Amino acid sequence: MPVLDLSATSLDLTRALCDIPSVSGDETALADAVHAAVQGLDHLSVHRDGDTIVARTDRSRPQRVVIAGHIDTVPINANVPSRLVTEDAGAYLWGRGTVDMKAGVAVQLKLAAELTDPRIDVTWMWYDHEEVAADLNGLHRLAQNRPDLFAADFAILGEPSDGEVEGGCNGTLRVVVRTTGVRAHSARAWIGENAIHKAAPILQRLAEYRPREVAVEGLVYREGLNAVRIAGGVASNVIPDACEVEVNYRFAPSHTVAEALEHVRNVFAGFEVEQVDASAGARPGLDAPLAQEFLAAVGARPRPKYGWTDVARFSALGIPAVNYGPGDPHLAHHDQERVPVAQIAAVEAGLRAWLSPS
Repeated sequence: MPVLDLSATSLDLTRALCDIPSVSGDETALADAVHAAVQGLDHLSVHRDGDTIVARTDRSRPQRVVIAGHIDTVPINANVPSRLVTEDAGAYLWGRGTVDMKAGVAVQLKLAAELTDPRIDVTWMWYDHEEVAADLNGLHRLAQNRPDLFAADFAILGEPSDGEVEGGCNGTLRVVVRTTGVRAHSARAWIGENAIHKAAPILQRLAEYRPREVAVEGLVYREGLNAVRIAGGVASNVIPDACEVEVNYRFAPSHTVAEALEHVRNVFAGFEVEQVDASAGARPGLDAPLAQEFLAAVGARPRPKYGWTDVARFSALGIPAVNYGPGDPHLAHHDQERVPVAQIAAVEAGLRAWLSPS
């Protein structure tokens, strides 16, 4: 079993984590290593649920924060093992998971080991299956099996945020918009009705759509409505009788899923619209006292999170939550995935300053 040295620097710990492959569904080796590393720490009580590890302090503090990070990655593409590269802009660690989000996990593990007496009680969570279907998500499973572990006044998710604080997140909705026709031989197309041709107005509406910018608690969230898949056709000599356009709507956290679906149905009025997936967003929650203390400690100016993240799971439980981690989110899942070494150190310093006794 790989061994993690929690006394190492956060950079070296990031490299060690990245060099243990943990593509979604294959996290056990890394989960074993994380579990072994924290299990022997006397100031933490440790619980394991599948490949999700939870470690908690219990100093009877009046407040508690959850700090979470996922240990899985998208598939590797010749970018493991990691490598340290110095460029004109500074030093970077390259490799799968450096951004999304093993640098954040490394910082969390190091602080979990070293902050034996934090001024706020901390529940550290390292979980599996974030990059795949929501029903497989380790936090989803843990919330069903041990909801008591989620008791907290504030939550921080170590998703890459360029070392800044990103409040809440947009919601996401996927629908399928369908057209139907009549099959016929393509040499006698006038006998049939081409369902793919009938999809042209759907694409036209998407091309003309102007996404809204919505202010929520002082942050402006940019929405998006886009075709992400189109399917149709029977054979090269057959007029198709069915076509499906899959559309993804990213909506501001001030809207419910029901409101988002109603908006999409209005955009595609006259067409059959079926919802196939949805996750509500999360309001910023930056007015919470702990959130304000955290922002002041790390010296950050908050900005919105456009993509959906697991902060929404905490928000749904009534726990204000933010994203805070090293790495450019634009490089998540990218073959050029790399994290600035300075950002790893900065995020570690920010969390340490906030959690350490004054």
